Amino acid sequence: MAGIVHFSNFFRYMEAAETDFLRSRGLTVAWEKDGQRYGLPRVSVACDYTKPAVFGDILTLTVLVERVGSKSISYRFDITRGADALAVGRMTAVYCRESLPGKMESTEIPAEVRAILES
Repeated sequence: MAGIVHFSNFFRYMEAAETDFLRSRGLTVAWEKDGQRYGLPRVSVACDYTKPAVFGDILTLTVLVERVGSKSISYRFDITRGADALAVGRMTAVYCRESLPGKMESTEIPAEVRAILES
């Protein structure tokens, strides 16, 4: 009603930016290889807001890899409108494989995936 973008939409924007980031590097958030299912489910997400976005704004999300751990990757999202900083978001995803149908377990990030994420 006030024309301000609801806070929860920023999480959708971060998810879309993460997906684009991974695709630009030949990766994705869920895949199958040699009959084994893998994925990068998100386990933590936060966003700190400094200014509101309003209906019709064109936002830019810059994705930065803050940390690649043994099993996880942490991102930072700088969300801007032109020169105005609107928010900083953070997300952590864990590298997992399906151990049993419908059951995921965390596992070490393979060296080739780590190299892509760290580049």
